[in-house]
Amino acid sequence: MRNLLALVTLFSPLAVAQAVIEVESHTFMRLPSTTSVLLLDRLDIADHGTLLIPAGLTELRVAQLHMGRDARLAIAPAEQALRLDIASAEIASGAQISARGAKGSAEKPALPGRDLSVRLQVVTLEQLTLDARGGQGAPGYVGLAGADGKAGGCTWGDASRGHDGLDGGDGQPGAAGGQVRLEVPERFAAEKLHVRVEGGAGGQPGVAGAGGKGGMSKGCWLYSTDAARDGKPGRAGQPGAEGSAGTLNLVRF
Repeated sequence: MRNLLALVTLFSPLAVAQAVIEVESHTFMRLPSTTSVLLLDRLDIADHGTLLIPAGLTELRVAQLHMGRDARLAIAPAEQALRLDIASAEIASGAQISARGAKGSAEKPALPGRDLSVRLQVVTLEQLTLDARGGQGAPGYVGLAGADGKAGGCTWGDASRGHDGLDGGDGQPGAAGGQVRLEVPERFAAEKLHVRVEGGAGGQPGVAGAGGKGGMSKGCWLYSTDAARDGKPGRAGQPGAEGSAGTLNLVRF
């Protein structure tokens, strides 16, 4: 009932306060995208649970955050940066805040890791991974195979050569890693934090198209015309360029 009341409250287009979100173990929950600022009294993500933050949310303030073992706070890619302000946090081993960019496709380029500004005022930490890597570039298109040549006759008519295969397309570039600002207490144990802001890998090169088979006579008993040459295979594409790395700015207060 508490979860239901909290989610109903979150559909308000205004900033929400005094709400509690609980994500149970091994479950997935998505916040609604009807507000840009969200204020929570408590956010509890149990072991192996996942909470998705939509692209339209630009600021999340949490009074008390608890992330269990291998819990995940997944942040959708967006052009606008996301501000996370956590007053008190208790984070178990294997927890992850992921703001990775999306992989590219034939219709859309890869998206960069989302820019983040995270403030942890009081934190008890076993281990945390903050991942803002760029998305991988789309693979190059596969080259079309060449058409087969026309068959010759048994005593007359020349067979035609197979057509050449087409070249594979080049892989698309990976997207940039995110720009991350992390504000932590003076005595924060940085060795327990793992931050990834690498650029996305370039797309795989497209495979070359095979050459078509040369035409040859079929069903001949005594005589047949010469077979034609096969077409040449195309060339494989080039791999895409790797995206530029993001940055980490660690600020102690």
